[in-house]
Amino acid sequence: MKLAVERLGYRLLWWLGLPLVAAYLLYRSLRQPEYRAHWGERFLGRGPVPVREGELIWVHAVSVGETRAAVPLIDALARAHPRARFVLTHMTPTGRAAGATLAQSLAGRLVQRYLPYELGFAQRRFLRELKPRLGILMETELWPNLLLTAQAEGVPVVLANARLSAKSLARADRLPALLRAAVATLSGVAAQSEADRQRIATAYGGPLEVFGNLKFDLTPDPVQIAAGHALRATAAGRPIILLASTREGEESLLLKNRGRTPIFLYEAGMKKKLGSDPCFCVVPRHPQRFDEVARLAQARGWRVRRRSAGADFAGMGDDDLFLGDSMGEMALYYVAADVALIGGSVLPFGAQNLIEACAVGTPVVLGPSTFNFAQAARDSLAAGAAVQVADADAALAELAAICADPQRRARMSAAALAFAHAHRGATARTVAWLERWLTR
Repeated sequence: MKLAVERLGYRLLWWLGLPLVAAYLLYRSLRQPEYRAHWGERFLGRGPVPVREGELIWVHAVSVGETRAAVPLIDALARAHPRARFVLTHMTPTGRAAGATLAQSLAGRLVQRYLPYELGFAQRRFLRELKPRLGILMETELWPNLLLTAQAEGVPVVLANARLSAKSLARADRLPALLRAAVATLSGVAAQSEADRQRIATAYGGPLEVFGNLKFDLTPDPVQIAAGHALRATAAGRPIILLASTREGEESLLLKNRGRTPIFLYEAGMKKKLGSDPCFCVVPRHPQRFDEVARLAQARGWRVRRRSAGADFAGMGDDDLFLGDSMGEMALYYVAADVALIGGSVLPFGAQNLIEACAVGTPVVLGPSTFNFAQAARDSLAAGAAVQVADADAALAELAAICADPQRRARMSAAALAFAHAHRGATARTVAWLERWLTR
């Protein structure tokens, strides 16, 4: 009875909320026009289907991080099943953009779509149009109505690269009967870590494995690596400090305006130890915030150089700030940097992906909030690839200290590469696990 009431209320809320959902998309489109496109996919479940013949595998990756994790998995599945077709679904335009290169490399075999919202008729149309052999949800994407509809349509669905923070587990208690019924439909779950497995097991009693994090298997793009070295060379030997994937409110804490120079450089002879002022680079996590961050920096006395305008580090003054306002180039920025602060960790956002930095040997500074990458954060700290601090001011001081100590930086760089290499292999384990559904 409780399940029926919760499911009816959940469906009713979605129908009543549709005008708000449409208004939200229009609001987001003011900064990202892509939000005005493909509404038929979102609201009606209609969209493209791969033209080739063969079994169809559906992979859902909500946004950028999940899409990047899905890339090595889809690539490996495409090699293992040369006749297989793929549909890669997203919820955000940035996620869709992150998968565009993969779609081009698998042209004819893979198409991208937005996942339909929690509307039963749209989800049924989506599943009946595709007839997937298997659905693979990435990380945390558990939509109750979608899972129950997939079960009714006979589509097996698994959760891969799964993670569940204590915060997310607490939120799941808001609709306990509905969520537990939905989670019970999963055919299997592959968790990132033992801690994730234990939390997931409190809500899911089915097959549950631990395979590690797929993001360790991402290979940095050689073109971006070369471009990163070229960009670094324009700094003429000055250290480059990267504020990577920063989130709302973090830039205002990190971009100090005392004398147009970061405040920590005036502390206890740090400027003398550095030898020269560092070049500062900030890369906001979301592209719709590029202009906002530029305005903030300018208001605090920085002269902003923008990657989108062809700028580099040549001749930068200590009141210049390099804004990485480009998409899909994080590897480039990490290669160029001497040290990187991982955004989302200074304020309670749970941190962005620190694995990308370690994969190219860039030492990492973390703030206090790391729940999205809890296991990777713990392992990187234990390996000596990262250091964790309490707040923004401590982060700035630590970034400068690492730049001022070349031997320490070299040790952390070597540790970062070793850490990233040691944790590879999740993709192969996950592909082997998926075979039980793909070879029946």
